[in-house]
Amino acid sequence: MSEQRGRTLTFGLCFLYLRNVQGYGWNHKRVYRIYCALELNLRIKPKKRLKRDKPEPLAVPDRPNETWSMDFMADQLADGRSIRTLNVLDDFNREGLCIEVDFSLPAERVVRSLNQIIEWRGKPQAIRIDNGPEYVSGKLMEWAEKHSVRLEYIQPGKPQQNAYIERYNRTVRGEWLSQYIFETIEEAQDQATQWLWTYNNERPNMGIGGITPAMKLKTAA
Repeated sequence: MSEQRGRTLTFGLCFLYLRNVQGYGWNHKRVYRIYCALELNLRIKPKKRLKRDKPEPLAVPDRPNETWSMDFMADQLADGRSIRTLNVLDDFNREGLCIEVDFSLPAERVVRSLNQIIEWRGKPQAIRIDNGPEYVSGKLMEWAEKHSVRLEYIQPGKPQQNAYIERYNRTVRGEWLSQYIFETIEEAQDQATQWLWTYNNERPNMGIGGITPAMKLKTAA
């Protein structure tokens, strides 16, 4: 694990990465000494935040492709031009199925991305989404009906109803988007592909027991 990546992970995640992903048998104390020696324990004091309501618990799918979650994020290039990302997540193993990056991501592009995922992953039974214009468009509804995919819309102003993708978005922001300045859209797209592979195959996820999404997927085989 690189020092740069280590700075974006808590001690607990670093320890789980070394034990569950890399297979080292080191104990907590030894790993923590090294963690402190690299000054990875020094954090910027966060701003005081308001306490929000506890999110409503979501059902945990029993198998892959039972429920996907989907959402957009926004950022910008070094020259100030705005870019968007389309994030798609399998709720079963918290696997990132797609990070589509471009200047504009209309409904047609969303449908194309979903078709590309289905080609290698298979079709979901349902997709949980908010009420954004790309999601309430006729094109997406027609696609869902054609493929017998149920669209589950969350209530307006209730992002906690899509908690899996909201948590994933925070990870994308904190461990990828906020770490780099992209000069071109092509650079952002390449970095998204690289980061997504690392997230799925090397980063332990506390929501699935401290293993990686790839490890969790194998349990369903």
